[in-house]
Amino acid sequence: MRVLIAAGGTAGHVNPALAIAGEIERQCPGAEIHFAGRKKGMEYALVTKAGYPFHHIEVNGIQRRLTPRNVARNVQAVYHLALSAPRAAGMLRRVQPDLVIGAGGYVSGPVVQTAAKRGILTAIHEQNAFPGITNKILAKSVDLVFAAMPDAVDRLGPAAKGKTFVVGNPVRPAMWNTDRAAARKALGVKEGQIVIVSFGGSLGAQRLNEAVAQLAVWELKERDFLHIHATGSIEKNDFAVLAKQLGINADPRFQIREYLDDMPAMLAAADLVISRAGALTLAEISAVGRAAVLIPSPNVAENHQYYNAMQLENLGAARVLEEKKLTDGALVKLVDEMTRDKASLMEMGAKARALAQPDSLQKIWTHLEHLLKTGKP
Repeated sequence: MRVLIAAGGTAGHVNPALAIAGEIERQCPGAEIHFAGRKKGMEYALVTKAGYPFHHIEVNGIQRRLTPRNVARNVQAVYHLALSAPRAAGMLRRVQPDLVIGAGGYVSGPVVQTAAKRGILTAIHEQNAFPGITNKILAKSVDLVFAAMPDAVDRLGPAAKGKTFVVGNPVRPAMWNTDRAAARKALGVKEGQIVIVSFGGSLGAQRLNEAVAQLAVWELKERDFLHIHATGSIEKNDFAVLAKQLGINADPRFQIREYLDDMPAMLAAADLVISRAGALTLAEISAVGRAAVLIPSPNVAENHQYYNAMQLENLGAARVLEEKKLTDGALVKLVDEMTRDKASLMEMGAKARALAQPDSLQKIWTHLEHLLKTGKP
């Protein structure tokens, strides 16, 4: 059996795709898994590191804000879009997949759509409560639709009814079984030392990065934490300049990385997580069972990250700090309050763990297996 998975743009699309690939291999050891994506996207590094064959296809989004630079980018995006269908067709001829899965990002569109038109079995996975435009379009023509949350079902449109199944967000198996003591030992964590892990997504988040920099200044003066922060690819250079200006770039207690490619180990070692509130991030925090400060991105459709985050806060599993309130040391005050009682952090983590869905991958495989055997959802 050959499976082609198209995913790209952010870790929120690529990591669930890798988790699905791993489950297919576990359930069907002879399966041959291929991936499609952009070489300039983060999917290339993640997929090739995992050892899967990678097939390049260039697809870009249209920029809504019309600046001279974005106009040029839009011209290029239209050019690539015009070529995407024949390029996808060529990829499908080379791979000859029995099943094509779209896990989000612009690259999913032409690959999955072309596969559906050629009569190849197709499925998509929507990670958020508010589906992206690509999956809304694809839901009309694919054979099987996976939704992470019940709220997404109606929003995918009437064409998806009858073939949509709520399965949660799949997370990598390592999220469930990475050894906390071993992870902390590998980082050199001292006895009783609080570990903070922070990140604003694979691309980065300027306001979150600035708030974390202020937090690091306070931590290095007032506390003996170990803090590991991922800047994201777009923000890494600006953060490096800021960190040098603030004098927080040389202390081993505050470690700066571009991206956390060992996220299971980082979350296992953490006592507190500071992050955005994307669907996959919340699924991984819940799987590991960690207290969190959630700073929802305001730049997403329907403000869905805020509503995602509030579900955790309402259950006592996290604290929500909106980006517009990241002023006057608000993050410092909140972290100071939360870390004064380590037992309360553990209690919050336990409440987060209660929200986890450990059978998400099993549900996905059950439906995929049925589709492969019968050709029907």
